[in-house]
Amino acid sequence: MGAHGGNYINCEKGLWSWLTTIDHKRIALMYFIAIMFFFLVGGLFAILLRLELFTPEPLFMDGDMYNRAMTLHGSIMVFMVIIPGVPALLGNFALPLMIGAKDVAFPKINLASWYCLMIGAIIAFLSLFWGGVDTGWTFYTPYSSKSADAVAMVVFGAFVMGFSSILTGLNFIVTIHKLRAPGMTMMRLPLFVWSLYATAIIQVIATPVLGITLLLLTVERVFGVGIFDPAMGGDPVLFQHFFWFYSHPAVYIMIIPAMGIISEIIATFSQKTIFGYKAIAFSSLGIAAVSFIVWGHHMFVSGQSVLAGSIFSVLTMLVGVPTAIKLFNWVATMYKGRVKLDTPMLYAINFLSLFTIGGLTGLFLAAFNIDVHLHDTYFVVAHFHYVMLGGALMGFFGGLFYWFPKMTGKMYNEMLGRVTALMTFVGFNVTFIPQFIMGSQGMPRRYHTYDGVFTPYHVTSTIGSWILAGGFILAIYLLTRAFFKGEACTEKNPWGGTTLEWTVDSPPIHENFTEIPTVTGRPYEYR
Repeated sequence: MGAHGGNYINCEKGLWSWLTTIDHKRIALMYFIAIMFFFLVGGLFAILLRLELFTPEPLFMDGDMYNRAMTLHGSIMVFMVIIPGVPALLGNFALPLMIGAKDVAFPKINLASWYCLMIGAIIAFLSLFWGGVDTGWTFYTPYSSKSADAVAMVVFGAFVMGFSSILTGLNFIVTIHKLRAPGMTMMRLPLFVWSLYATAIIQVIATPVLGITLLLLTVERVFGVGIFDPAMGGDPVLFQHFFWFYSHPAVYIMIIPAMGIISEIIATFSQKTIFGYKAIAFSSLGIAAVSFIVWGHHMFVSGQSVLAGSIFSVLTMLVGVPTAIKLFNWVATMYKGRVKLDTPMLYAINFLSLFTIGGLTGLFLAAFNIDVHLHDTYFVVAHFHYVMLGGALMGFFGGLFYWFPKMTGKMYNEMLGRVTALMTFVGFNVTFIPQFIMGSQGMPRRYHTYDGVFTPYHVTSTIGSWILAGGFILAIYLLTRAFFKGEACTEKNPWGGTTLEWTVDSPPIHENFTEIPTVTGRPYEYR
């Protein structure tokens, strides 16, 4: 318990105290409830899609229903789960604690960002009552220019959710620059904070581009102004440029914070000083910088020139350099360390394995001539999920298990936690390895029927999705049960971490620190 027998969870009572709170830790818990709900809904659509693909012929969906389910799955998982997941939930909770601050720089704006996500999500979900949206999560024109009226509602919902991302990024940048504890220089920042800093820069610069794009699409649909619709004199390829200028940096909004989590977990559970601290810190900024100049690799078959395609191909491969630096340094940190295979570390190992595959297959898609063959096949689906699900979500769940004792003051069942990590790893590979194979053989994505020659791959993939879903559901159940009925965490530092959040009570008091700490040592120093 915190000082005076209280902590941030029980310092105030009643629903209203939560809905009006400006405590970054309480806001993080509200994000947790919302994101877990969105994750279960988005995952349900994924299971329905895989079940429909269990047989080559239609099982219980027609083409329109399949497209709607696919659009909802992608939109929910990208805009409501993975993009806000690590920064808004784990970043909100851990960032002020890790730099020795009492809160973020703008607490009321922090609460407003949660409401932006909620209002935007509600607007998007209301589209279900107008027949749903079948454009795919990218809202490509001319699909989104000509299909159901509900497109405008979903697009406006995504526009509102974008403000949540922008406000969160702005808050984090100011917090890191202005609220660090005495002695907490930039070169003493924990690597998770560095990753949030790089992510915030992308959020602030790139998200407005998506907002403007979606607003233009809404204006075109509502007022009939020709912007993207060729029938009205617009250019659909312009939409692709706008969308991917945001959406490829958005990939790194999803993955860079997860990389920061992995740095924390590997250093803690290897009981070693992180190898190459500065290299890992600056590689986050390097990835953020390169992310703005690689969008064209999504458009190799859109009619752009061979010269442009070649330039984007080379630039895309450059992303592999700072990413490889991180992977090398993580493995070097584990080398000769006293590695403890607790649940967070198992999720970190999942991340290392799966994200490496996702990154390497990304090099295939970055090669101009190979991408022409693999474009719009299941190879792209598998690659995307190895990066997003195998990377971002594995890191996200690793972070949840890592900081859960600090967030709640409770301990979960360690054995079941390890089971969830194993189930998600096995289920994930059984789901998506067959998709690499059938994609390389020409199986197109976004089809609800297919040639019978691909049946074994689809059946295997569907069975794997059940294992994967079981692992994630068990993980959510385990954390939820531990929150209400788990054993109390009697230690401030159950894992042996060296960053500041492990010096305060579990769970922390409302003010975080009774006295602002003074930092004298370097991060990750194990003795």
